[in-house]
Amino acid sequence: MKRNTWQREAVRTALSEREGFVSAQALHGALKDAGSSIALATVYRALADLAEEGEADSLQQEGEALYRACTPGSHHHHLICRNCGLTVEIEARAVEEWARQVAGEHGFTRAEHVVDVFGLCEACSRLQADPLSS
Repeated sequence: MKRNTWQREAVRTALSEREGFVSAQALHGALKDAGSSIALATVYRALADLAEEGEADSLQQEGEALYRACTPGSHHHHLICRNCGLTVEIEARAVEEWARQVAGEHGFTRAEHVVDVFGLCEACSRLQADPLSS
């Protein structure tokens, strides 16, 4: 476990105050707007460390890493709206079993996986079906 510095704590706090996924640049901008002197490289390192330790979820979207605070030690998957970014944590027992089975069939142990399902949430689906309704 990494040493807890004021910078790391500032990133952890700022991340926990966000609703959905956020880029390092956006989080850095929010910290700077709040008066922090934290460097962008430090935000990147802190986010990567938090993700590695299970305190943050990380996903790639359009070539950029995005982060969100999560409950440490809880393995879960996500449904993510491509339009508004709404993210829902889901259980996927069938995926868990499939991952173990496929890994075992190929002689792999300690297999890890990430499953993110992208689509449109109910509200964005309604909006696209009837753009004049809002």
